[in-house]
Amino acid sequence: MAELPDFQDDPYLKVVRPLVEAYLAFWREDNRHIRSLRLTPSQFDVVATLGDTDGLTCSELSARTLVTKGTLTGVLDRLEAKGLIRRDAVTGDRRCTKIRLTAKGEALFRKTFAAHMAFLRPRFERAVTKKEADQLRTLLFRIRDSFQKPAKEPA
Repeated sequence: MAELPDFQDDPYLKVVRPLVEAYLAFWREDNRHIRSLRLTPSQFDVVATLGDTDGLTCSELSARTLVTKGTLTGVLDRLEAKGLIRRDAVTGDRRCTKIRLTAKGEALFRKTFAAHMAFLRPRFERAVTKKEADQLRTLLFRIRDSFQKPAKEPA
């Protein structure tokens, strides 16, 4: 039986737990606050993404949100039923629909996005400076990108 390497001082392994704990702590508080705004996280994601745009196609919306393609249609149906979005046909392309916020949806975006940022900002400011936030963003994208590429298996 092969000996396990000593992982006690492995700097990469030491990142895993704090990364997961940070994500879970953020996720819990983020979800709780979004739900207090009477939206699901997916609905908030769509409304926030559509805010300050002239609308997006379903493909663009899917690429810019964390909502999976399979879930997006149901989220859009519920937002439309609430009168927050409308679906407009794209001239010259019958297969394509542009999703736009209604006046009610735009008002909700202005109210909830500002409120949510006011909720999140102090938590980030407590933890990191603006410069560190930029560095952290870069590092998190590098970690994400590394996991999206096939890993080279050790020999």
